[in-house]
Amino acid sequence: MKGRKIKLFDMVNITLLLLLTFVCIYPLYYTVIASFSDYIPVATGKISFWPVDFTTLAYEAVFENQEIWLGYRNTIIYTVCGTLFNLFLTIPTAYVMSKKRMFGHTLFTWFFLITMYFSGGMVPTYLLYKNLNLINNPMIMIVTGGLSVYNMIVARTYFSSSIPESLFESVKIDGGSEFDQFFRIALPLAKPVVAVITLYYAVGHWNSYFNAMMYLSNKKYHPLALVLRRILILNESVVSDDLLANMDVRILEDLTQKANMAVVMKYALVLISSLPLLVAYPFVQKYFVKGVMIGSVKG
Repeated sequence: MKGRKIKLFDMVNITLLLLLTFVCIYPLYYTVIASFSDYIPVATGKISFWPVDFTTLAYEAVFENQEIWLGYRNTIIYTVCGTLFNLFLTIPTAYVMSKKRMFGHTLFTWFFLITMYFSGGMVPTYLLYKNLNLINNPMIMIVTGGLSVYNMIVARTYFSSSIPESLFESVKIDGGSEFDQFFRIALPLAKPVVAVITLYYAVGHWNSYFNAMMYLSNKKYHPLALVLRRILILNESVVSDDLLANMDVRILEDLTQKANMAVVMKYALVLISSLPLLVAYPFVQKYFVKGVMIGSVKG
């Protein structure tokens, strides 16, 4: 009787996990098959598990626009440079804040906590960026938001709870400085948390569009997310804007087809914008899982 209950329990667990896996994977799978299907079946909701009327027109329509490649280049530059800048500020700060005997530790802790929950507001922030000559300057996508207090706290927790203090003491006994302790002990042992924070920052930079929309008016500086947003909105609004005028039937049909194509382009754009992160994630997955678990359990 007990064995049957265990088997039943296992079957229920397996079933629930399979359903959960399906719920997580199916949206991505649907995005792929919809992007390779004709726009009519997609618009009418006839796509379920296989592409209907296989076509690559959506990708051809997207990549015909040269702004896509410019946006990709800009986003790669912003992501790489911005993430390196974030790590340059976050990791050393987290290491210093892990030293609880440091003079003014409590004061600095409150300083970071206050800035974590309160900001100056949009207008003062805009005036600050204007005075720093960052408006319509691509550097604004790299230097703004240089340090995330949350990420710094995660890294600080890792330094203070996962690296024995005796290792730092041994470096002191050998006559090493704080720089030696950081570069020879702390940094090499902090690969898991560095990988986690790198992924957090990289995803944030890759998906960032609000700063570009607010502070960059020159289209040649726009990141991929903003370029894709602009292409999609233009294709969706073309009919609603032009229907106000009296138009030839053939022109109206052409505009309607473009609007319907935008439905398929949505899925192609989602896949295009997320593919680099999907490819990069498996390479940092083991560090990501280890870093998150250590930072949360021992925090």
